[in-house]
Amino acid sequence: MADRLAALFAHFAVRAETFQSGPLCGVNSLEPQAGRGQLHLIREAGVEVHNEGTPEPLRVDEPSLLLYPRPLAHRFVTDPSCGAQFLCAHMAFEGGASHPIAAALPPWVCLPLASVPGCAPVLGQLFAEAESSHCGRQLMLDRLFEVLMIWVLRELMTQGQVESGMLAGLSHPKLRGALVAMHDTPQRDWPLEELALAAGMSRTVFANSFRDVVGCTPGVYLQRWRIGLAQKGLREGRSLKHIAMDVGYGGEAALSRAFRAHTGQSPREWRKAEMLGG
Repeated sequence: MADRLAALFAHFAVRAETFQSGPLCGVNSLEPQAGRGQLHLIREAGVEVHNEGTPEPLRVDEPSLLLYPRPLAHRFVTDPSCGAQFLCAHMAFEGGASHPIAAALPPWVCLPLASVPGCAPVLGQLFAEAESSHCGRQLMLDRLFEVLMIWVLRELMTQGQVESGMLAGLSHPKLRGALVAMHDTPQRDWPLEELALAAGMSRTVFANSFRDVVGCTPGVYLQRWRIGLAQKGLREGRSLKHIAMDVGYGGEAALSRAFRAHTGQSPREWRKAEMLGG
């Protein structure tokens, strides 16, 4: 079976930077950072989480994992004297909020650690490394957080916690075949019939199911994926000609038209804005 996450992580990197290991006491506010989310391991109960835009606080009453795939201000409230043990990392999603995974997830995800038993080995290693003073500790923590991110995505798809969008499609027992095909070979022309064949469905059932689960037509999805890859190429300083060949457009003009239709800017305008910080 094709790997549902391989192309996502191959094309769009996720990098972790551990910044907290130990107790947080009282009120601790975390401001959003451009292009970065956060992944928190809350090791003890009794934490109140205030998320920007959410009127009611989230009560964490058991050890839990809290993921913010996109920048979002949040505040932890714990006992002012005892606090609670945290292990936290910034998660830099290449391309920021337009990263396919970051864009596909809700603003925040909270999973009790007991509900993700498959993560136990990496969690155990993370906690052991956090409590050690071995050389390379920071590097180990960062890499283990990146591994944990893959585990989290696996669990979300297995548990069916993503109800629509790309990850819901990748969770679907049949649609995922078509999505993986587009991810792996975006330069190919993908007639609806071939995508339906990859999914093992009839043309009509596939088209309707794709739209209902993923939220757009297969053609629109393929264009978004191609433009995302084109944006990655532009960030890397590659020529428009070579990007167009790699992502399935006949030349620079065809790519530029599709790019403007998707982003409202030409590739050169977009790259200039990106270099200036958006």
